[in-house]
Amino acid sequence: MKRILSLAVSLVLLGFIYAKIHVTRMLPVFAQCDVFWLATSLAMVVPLTLATAWRLDQLMPTGVRLGVGETNRLILAASVLNLVLPSKMGDVAKAWFMKERGHLGTSQALALVVFEKACDMLSLLLWCAFGLLLYPQKDALFWLMTAAVAGGLAVGLAMLGWPAFSEYAFQCAGRVAPPKVAAKLERLHTAWREMHGCFWGRPRRLALVAVTSVGIWLLHLLQIWMFVLALRGQVPFLANLALAPLAILAGLLPLTLAGIGTRDAALILFYQPYLAAPVAAALGLLCTLRYVLPALAGATVVTRYLPGLRQARAGAGGK
Repeated sequence: MKRILSLAVSLVLLGFIYAKIHVTRMLPVFAQCDVFWLATSLAMVVPLTLATAWRLDQLMPTGVRLGVGETNRLILAASVLNLVLPSKMGDVAKAWFMKERGHLGTSQALALVVFEKACDMLSLLLWCAFGLLLYPQKDALFWLMTAAVAGGLAVGLAMLGWPAFSEYAFQCAGRVAPPKVAAKLERLHTAWREMHGCFWGRPRRLALVAVTSVGIWLLHLLQIWMFVLALRGQVPFLANLALAPLAILAGLLPLTLAGIGTRDAALILFYQPYLAAPVAAALGLLCTLRYVLPALAGATVVTRYLPGLRQARAGAGGK
């Protein structure tokens, strides 16, 4: 039922957006696009997926190595679920896939995925904060978003690197959360403790993963900027560092299917100083392809993980 509702919200938002800008105005945008930049930007899905797979292999506990081939298949299978689960919760399914296939225990697998997603979120917030601080056209709304992103980055870093702070934060959240949410918070709290124990004892590996995560997200944002070039738009790269993460964060809101609709609306709103609405809407379609292409590749491998799908949905909140 939640997925049907998310799909309905996505369709309503897209319908409103395309009716407002007149969808036929998007056709010339694609007809006049730069084929070289379009092909190059879409092809970046491959090295980005492989780099993420290599990072996942580096995160494995001492003595456990899956290899980039297996971690790549895990990521592609998770990409399929990301199209139907909110807030990219398909990534959490990797924990259950690893448990089902005997690679790791339940707590280890969940801790690994939690740490991986924390690295992704902090890297995205880092680039967003950097871009927003340098963004030249800040009004009151952008100053508010700059403060919110910087605050989120500070809290995230404290949660990741200061165990006493994370314990206090989970305790406070558990006191005010509804019973069902509190149960999920407790599972996350357990995984967070496990994560601290697993990863902070390996500082060199931790530094390597952190640098890799920041680099991966720089490439993600570069890909979106290359989409702009393919559509013959003119957006300064530093401005893109501020605006693209805001649109990605909007797409993580658990309102729509795979962020479709909310991400498109955010792109049109935030890129308004640089791109006409039809061009920004076309950019939204290309950004959606960033998630669709790995999912299409994942459709060829997801069947080998089918025995764990039911548990994956339960663990990702798909009850």
